[in-house]
Amino acid sequence: MADLRVRIGSLELKNPVLTASGTFGYGEEFSDFIDLNRLGGFIVKGTTLNHREGNPYPRMVETPSGMLNAVGLQNKGVDYFIDNIYPRIKGYDTEVMVNVSGASVADYVEVCNRLSECEAIRAIEVNISCPNVKQGGMAFGTTCAGASEVTRAVRSAWPRTLIVKLSPNVTSITEIAKAVEAEGADSVSLINTLLGMAIDVERRRPYLSTITGGLSGPAVRPVAVRMVWQVAKAVKIPVIGLGGIMNGRDALEFIMAGATAIEVGTANFIDPAVTVKIIDEINDYMTRHSIGSLDEIRGII
Repeated sequence: MADLRVRIGSLELKNPVLTASGTFGYGEEFSDFIDLNRLGGFIVKGTTLNHREGNPYPRMVETPSGMLNAVGLQNKGVDYFIDNIYPRIKGYDTEVMVNVSGASVADYVEVCNRLSECEAIRAIEVNISCPNVKQGGMAFGTTCAGASEVTRAVRSAWPRTLIVKLSPNVTSITEIAKAVEAEGADSVSLINTLLGMAIDVERRRPYLSTITGGLSGPAVRPVAVRMVWQVAKAVKIPVIGLGGIMNGRDALEFIMAGATAIEVGTANFIDPAVTVKIIDEINDYMTRHSIGSLDEIRGII
């Protein structure tokens, strides 16, 4: 095996392959298909202070080379996670991370305060970029002031590794990245979904109940690679790249653009074993090209 280890904040991951929140449940749903311990880590579904039902159905639709979703952060709240999910997943030999969202800055802080008691959760990913909720979410992530405010507050409440997930639905993602870096983020992950829309011309109405939703899948990958390349040159903290990664070659694009690690999202719906295949494909590439460490190819573009 080539040396696939990477470092995000205080964490040393065994490899750069993570899972994107919202596409991997709580991890255990995939345990029949893969050995979760092989992953660099997995990020559980978006967790909020209180129970959320999410948006009304229909809230997912296929699009050319991708999909639109408007799930709306459906989850049973942080206390349910701590009492019922955390005891079952804390023993995995990989990094278990929680994606945190809120309708207000105070919500983010309170979720972090409660999660800080879970010692096996050594990193959180703060979602300031979800386009499918009416409060919070993308509202914080589209301005430097909003992104800074959330990051500053969460940094004061969360003692361990802090990743901030960025929205592509902005004028300058590099400015947002620099803003959260300045407030103490250990890493940024990008991109979240692109705001999109699809219309059923026979019924003459949008496919989604919310009209618009988040576009993901291979269709967004070129945009994501470009933004990762821009952000990696603009900040000193590690960048985690995601957006339409379907195989090892896609993952290597992000790494060569400057990403330290990657997240696999929509591909999990197509092939539940895709993450471990990507690990193997990255290793095979490095072996074929006599590359000893990912440091040798990271950011070479």
